[in-house]
Amino acid sequence: MKEALDYYDIPNYREVFKLPKVHDYCVGIFVINEGQKFHDQLDRMKCYQLSADIVISDGGSSDGSTEPDDLKSRGVNALLVKNENGGLGSQMRIFFSWAIENGYKGVVVIDGNNKDSVENINDFVNKLIKGYDHIQGSRFISGGKAVNTPLSRLIGLKLLHAPMIRLASKFNYTDTTNGFRAYSLKLLLSNKMAIFRNVFTGYELHYYLAINAARNGYNCLEIPVSRSYPKGKVPTKISFFKGNLKVIYTLFKVCFNRYDPK
Repeated sequence: MKEALDYYDIPNYREVFKLPKVHDYCVGIFVINEGQKFHDQLDRMKCYQLSADIVISDGGSSDGSTEPDDLKSRGVNALLVKNENGGLGSQMRIFFSWAIENGYKGVVVIDGNNKDSVENINDFVNKLIKGYDHIQGSRFISGGKAVNTPLSRLIGLKLLHAPMIRLASKFNYTDTTNGFRAYSLKLLLSNKMAIFRNVFTGYELHYYLAINAARNGYNCLEIPVSRSYPKGKVPTKISFFKGNLKVIYTLFKVCFNRYDPK
């Protein structure tokens, strides 16, 4: 299937281990040095009868949290480790390509920081089975829940991020910074989307997928999820000034078609 793609640029990575495939769908967890939070999330996931194999796309953790035997004991099916520079977008392309090459029919994606409602993973899988292509998790629709969301992030989301993506996509997204999502195989393999390009190394791929899935007529949907932040200072890998300015700049570029395929 990948042979039909006009673009197929995948960051260099290594498959540390792969256990036999069990399900038709898989859930990709993106991590880098998430430590105990990551382990707690995997332990929570073991409490549910998930309809998806668990795959870790690691950005290069050095904290010991991705030790293979430990991950296997927590129900992980595969560990992929990025071997070159690049951020979230690179980890996503690695996971998407691996899922395609291993015959999965669709994917769910989630952060590895133990903030998301892992019990909703099967809800995403069920929507993929029903034929949806881009499923966005939302804290702000009926049934969703936002716990201890930092005020600065809430303001940025409500006043800038969501309105811009709604305007660009013509779809009524409510939670555009939420990385708990799912994508169909049809969307991943689309030459209209062309997601396997090396311009996607950071957060721009999240924004691009939401906008261009709707623009290109794919079946888009929001479903309720929960996201809980710890009380007190919020741990984050995005610096307050430089990091947030980069997020805003990237958002504008995506909304104004700078990442569309030529």
